[in-house]
Amino acid sequence: MIRKTKVLIIGSGPAGHTAAIYAARANLAPVVLEGSPPNLPGGQLMLTTDIENFPGFTEGISGPVLMETMRAQAVRVGAEFITQNAVKVELSSRPFSVTTEEGEVFSADTLIVSTGASAKWLGLPSETALYSKGVSACATCDGFFFRGRDVLVVGGGDTALEEALYLSRMARKVTLIHRRDALRGSAIMQRRLLENEKIDVVWNSVITEAHDVSLGKFTGVTLRNLKTDVESFLPGDGLFIAIGHKPNTDMFKGQLDLDHQGYIATRPGTSFTSVPGVFAAGDVQDSVYRQAITAAGTGCMAAIDAERFLEGLCT
Repeated sequence: MIRKTKVLIIGSGPAGHTAAIYAARANLAPVVLEGSPPNLPGGQLMLTTDIENFPGFTEGISGPVLMETMRAQAVRVGAEFITQNAVKVELSSRPFSVTTEEGEVFSADTLIVSTGASAKWLGLPSETALYSKGVSACATCDGFFFRGRDVLVVGGGDTALEEALYLSRMARKVTLIHRRDALRGSAIMQRRLLENEKIDVVWNSVITEAHDVSLGKFTGVTLRNLKTDVESFLPGDGLFIAIGHKPNTDMFKGQLDLDHQGYIATRPGTSFTSVPGVFAAGDVQDSVYRQAITAAGTGCMAAIDAERFLEGLCT
């Protein structure tokens, strides 16, 4: 059985929830495929304990509570949420076809893609266990909590250099850990980092363990020097993984135009993709800011763009 809908939204982070709110208030009865494990309904913020930079919350708010609140608001104004993962899309003609992992098929007049981007991790069990307990993948999100403390950053590209420089404004000391003997970031970023007196660099080293899971908080890392094979302990109050992000766009390859990093390409100033009637919002099309508030803003844009697109079909 094929279910028809005017607006189908894939993804349920800040972008998907905001798109659902706006589309529902426009009487478009949006359906949201919010995902199911291992894809977190609510997106990456479901793993974030404290958010202090989302406007409107004087004392801050936890990621799960923010997502649950946004979801409840979307439901109240008429959005429908389905806890399934989309596994196949067909965008060659309208209406678009989307199939879920349980075999349910949706026929959508418009599609809003808000599947987000996932931070790349080191792959250590201890790293996973200490996520949001001193381990983070976003300095802009969590750097505030490490004012006057010692933090570690992993990586050697522009992302890592930007994170380290940002953290140096508030941390007492920043140590950048890089597996090679030369940075990969742009020349100007390298110069800024190497000239910053608050930043040290540990070269030719990788992290083999994050501590201390038994204490339930991050206390430092075990490093292995790749040239000498010697291990050592490096203490720290926070660890920021800055080895990049991977946009969740595998399902759309060959159907939507992607940029050189794999993010969905959108027309500047809009959420329009290369396929008329398909819109993209949030981190799936944003390789620069990757913030909850910017994701929510583009979710609003996508819903308005979808509404106007549908109005154009009716005139």
